[in-house]
Amino acid sequence: MKKPILFLLAAIGTTSLAVAEPSGDRPDERHAYAVHDVNRPDPPKVVSQPGKPPSDAIVLFDGSQESVRKHWRDKNGKPSKWVVQDGTFTCTPGGGAAVTAEKFADCQLHVEWKTPTNDLYGLGNSGVVFLKGNYEIQILDSSNVTPSRSPWKHANYADGQAGAVYGQSPPLVQPCRKPGEWQTYDIVFHPPTWQGKRLVDPGSATVFFNGILVQDDVPFQGHTGWCRRYPHAKRSSDVISLQDHGHPVQFRNIWVRRIPSRFADTVNGGPGLKKGDVAALRHRLAAESLAFAQETQDPAERFIRLWESFCYEPDRNVAKQIKSVEDECLAALASGTGSFADANRRRAFERFVKMLESSNYIEQDTPIRKALEKRKAPPKPSVPNLKDI
Repeated sequence: MKKPILFLLAAIGTTSLAVAEPSGDRPDERHAYAVHDVNRPDPPKVVSQPGKPPSDAIVLFDGSQESVRKHWRDKNGKPSKWVVQDGTFTCTPGGGAAVTAEKFADCQLHVEWKTPTNDLYGLGNSGVVFLKGNYEIQILDSSNVTPSRSPWKHANYADGQAGAVYGQSPPLVQPCRKPGEWQTYDIVFHPPTWQGKRLVDPGSATVFFNGILVQDDVPFQGHTGWCRRYPHAKRSSDVISLQDHGHPVQFRNIWVRRIPSRFADTVNGGPGLKKGDVAALRHRLAAESLAFAQETQDPAERFIRLWESFCYEPDRNVAKQIKSVEDECLAALASGTGSFADANRRRAFERFVKMLESSNYIEQDTPIRKALEKRKAPPKPSVPNLKDI
């Protein structure tokens, strides 16, 4: 005997539109979607080709003067004094930082840079700086680091070497190449998040230096600076800047992708969770799945879609429809029609029923389960070994 329909109102599952695989754990007050939920939106397509920026990237410098005119300014908003020569964007010492015309918050940044070969004592000092100088990833010739405790250490202090979050976090390893060789930073940047005057998240940086991880989602301790620990500064201009430290450091192939804040997702159990948003989305998804169930003529898909709707938002009328469509599924199983004519879909449907059973949503050995057992395809023939041929 099946459990009463009131018991089913407690928690029911979802599955996929194509009935290819059953979904997993149910939606709840912290998760609007089931695990493997086909109704969760697919990610947008981004084209990635070797040696080229992603298709959704904003190319800040492509070797042309036009890209500088479009994307780069000095700190006062006037044209950048840096020069373009042979496809490189070169710091003009004393000309001030090169600052993006656009504002960026959470982002993925790709920068290629090269320190000069004749800068023996300056070591090609520069930096990739976010948010009006608040957070710096150091650029420096750190190719010849010799372990030393000397106060006159030539290779610079650990938290000031290439790949460091300046003054806070030394790189995990030091993959710096020699001066005159091109180096690459791939940086994932999350700025601090504020709610009013309260700092909710300090922000962080992940840095790949010449393809090697050197900063692993390192939280900022405050904004970076020389010889001091600074608190987080709430106000910023949200720009990316390339530092002028008085050395003709060169740059090329600079592009950036805007990425979502870690707090942008409010419905999938993450740090930005809002239970009201979860409830509102589940209400909408329940209505959509019920509409899908009413549109299809296939009993297997209607059965799954009704359970799906019921999972998002339990409803007595939907529960009654689930009971009604069970008989249609039994008839289709007996005749091998609809989705049950396809062995793969039939097996997926059976896995869905097993999931409901194992989760104690319905009793085991239901009529549908017994009918599925009878319809099982014969086992595949074994493949003989070569020695048996």
